[in-house]
Amino acid sequence: MSFNTNKLFYGDNLEILRSPRIPNRSIDLVYLDPPFNSKADYNILFKESSGEQSTAQIQAFSDFWHWDYAAYQSYKYLISNVVDHKVAALAEAMMRLLGKNDLTAYLFMMTTRLLELHRILKPTGTLFLHCDPTASHYLKMVLDAIFGKENFRNEIVWKRFNFHADAIRFGRVSDRILFYSKTDNYKFRKENARAPYKKEYIESKFTHKDDNGRRFRLDNLNPPGNRGPFYEFHGVKKHWRYTEEKMRLLEKEGKIYTKSKIPQLKRYLDVLEARGGAAIHEIWDDVPPVNSQAAERLGYPTQKPVALLERIINITTDEGDWILDPFCGCGTAISAAEKLGRHWIGIDITWLAINLVKNRLKKEFPDAKFELEGEPRDMGAAVELSKNRYQFQWWALSLISARPVGAQSDNPREGKKGADQGIDGWLRFTDGDKPENIVVQVKSGHVGVKDIRELRDVVARQNAVMGIFITLSEPTSEMVKEVKATDPYVTKKLHLKFPKIQIVTIEQLLRGIKPELPETASAFEQDPLAKRVTNRANFRLDDQQMQS
Repeated sequence: MSFNTNKLFYGDNLEILRSPRIPNRSIDLVYLDPPFNSKADYNILFKESSGEQSTAQIQAFSDFWHWDYAAYQSYKYLISNVVDHKVAALAEAMMRLLGKNDLTAYLFMMTTRLLELHRILKPTGTLFLHCDPTASHYLKMVLDAIFGKENFRNEIVWKRFNFHADAIRFGRVSDRILFYSKTDNYKFRKENARAPYKKEYIESKFTHKDDNGRRFRLDNLNPPGNRGPFYEFHGVKKHWRYTEEKMRLLEKEGKIYTKSKIPQLKRYLDVLEARGGAAIHEIWDDVPPVNSQAAERLGYPTQKPVALLERIINITTDEGDWILDPFCGCGTAISAAEKLGRHWIGIDITWLAINLVKNRLKKEFPDAKFELEGEPRDMGAAVELSKNRYQFQWWALSLISARPVGAQSDNPREGKKGADQGIDGWLRFTDGDKPENIVVQVKSGHVGVKDIRELRDVVARQNAVMGIFITLSEPTSEMVKEVKATDPYVTKKLHLKFPKIQIVTIEQLLRGIKPELPETASAFEQDPLAKRVTNRANFRLDDQQMQS
């Protein structure tokens, strides 16, 4: 591994995977939960300070794929530049069979990335691809071509719902997780591939008790393939699972049940539970989804439960191993890896997701060490990011932990669309017993005094108590004068004064200078009691601004 600390990357995962930043054969486990080509919009729902689910939301991504120039370039790469002829042949076959459409665009996008993920896996590494039944059969063909069909291990069915009504078909209640290894010598901790017995299973199967009150169930003593040793035992002549000597020893230890016509083996509940319980099979119906009341719920549309990732990580990796999630979303795989003492790498293409992961780690693991790559650290990089207006906006809002508002366009790389009523983000705090709002605007282009006047109008119209104006450009003297002319906000409980309208530049934020704010609940914290306190002493704008 060319680095020794956990990494969170902002950017296109294909570009990052193809770079030297993640070397060949360096990753022990890849878990990916990519878009499913579900042709749906996915929104984040935020929790209010009361803990209730809010109607405030922002579109996290659009799971729509279209045949375009990028899809064509992926296809050309697969048939022209890929050494493995099976992958090229599969791409050509899919083109002939499916044509140029949304599905092939999605599959070629996934194929180019799966090739890179195979390259960076260690020979002992494994990959778990989380998908739904709409594309799982096509993705399995892609994985067979890249990993080899002999390295397919399981198609895990994860039951997400107990009931889901569909009008003209059986209810769709499950996802698929395709499990592949890179070679036949891969990590799989069988001792960890167990789960506690369910109460109803115990009651129905462990129906016997011995003289000491220990519960047990009965198991047959038939040998595999009926090829065990043949002898008579308790009047029964047949092939047995164990040798006669072993059977006599088990009987002496009280582990043979002889009250039935054919002797059977006693399976004691306490012994099996001490081993971890029941062996996990390929149908996972014991890991509940993240429902609306779950404590771990962040509001991210495709959030998976931590228990699901913990199971995968515990079975296929050891402490200190490296785990990669190239579509990390709200960071469940990262959180599980951090909790279990694994190294991790996460990649996402939206600042909305990156900010969620950063704040999640800050809350759950305050001492977690990681590096964030792709975040602007100087003005040149900030100017470059501003070419994508809405990614820049989300990043700028994250610098003060403000919640973004608005809806995203159909292209997940573009950002939001539609009227935002002059609000790009907001913060919330409690003044006495009353929740109050702070409106935030972000500007990446030319700014003038009219922007401050408009922000002041928005603050009044929204019944907010303060307004923050974040700008990439330096404010004009007229803007500063307009700020000076605005009366301060005075808190009701402590009678503290704060500038009602504040201007803060990107350059100041990069230097760690924050706006002067009351205690403010972070927009990305799930816990409504978690507070972030800004440092009043660190806030230094132009002297003219602060002399009001």
